[in-house]
Amino acid sequence: MTDRDDVPFDLASMRKQYRAEGLSENELAATPVEQFARWFMQAATDGGLFEPNAMVVSTADAEGRPSARTVLLKHFDEQGFVFYTNYDSRKARDLAENPYVSLLFPWHPMARQVIVTGVARRTGRDETAAYFRTRPHGSQLGAWASAQSSVIATRADVDGAYAELAARYPEGEQVPVPPNWGGFRVAPQTVEFWQGRENRLHDRLRYVERADGSWRVERLSP
Repeated sequence: MTDRDDVPFDLASMRKQYRAEGLSENELAATPVEQFARWFMQAATDGGLFEPNAMVVSTADAEGRPSARTVLLKHFDEQGFVFYTNYDSRKARDLAENPYVSLLFPWHPMARQVIVTGVARRTGRDETAAYFRTRPHGSQLGAWASAQSSVIATRADVDGAYAELAARYPEGEQVPVPPNWGGFRVAPQTVEFWQGRENRLHDRLRYVERADGSWRVERLSP
């Protein structure tokens, strides 16, 4: 749109003033995963977030063409951050060609963001199966019904596939794990904790992995 009169909002004037309280180096945990656990607990309990474990997963293919989508974090520990997907999806195909990935947790109501960069590797089948068993029955069927990221003619194609699966595996019957479905664990190389501040002078503290596996912390200009 080029005519300012046609724009329903004045985007240039849309802004929020963020908090006065900041984030200092002496408040940080020893490792980025410990610090993430602290912030995630706050986000999950009193952050006012609909899905605090929602994260934007950004990938790039072998030619460097990027893509992004929102995925749910399902586990994290000192080894990394885990999510699950169809291995034929675009993000999985990207990661097969280029394992470098970025995760963004956009916790806007708290004026916080966490940005993880690292390398993604597939989880083992035992770990994948253990998680698959925790999914609701409908979600297990959905993993079979959807050829994720592929072009389909109509919504009825997916609904029909789901109905067939529901008849084959009624509620209470064990659904096998799809062979082309599983997890990725993102081993972090950097983790940035972004705290919104007044006048756009935000606090940005980033953990960077050293060669020996320890972490250094650096402050980034806002």
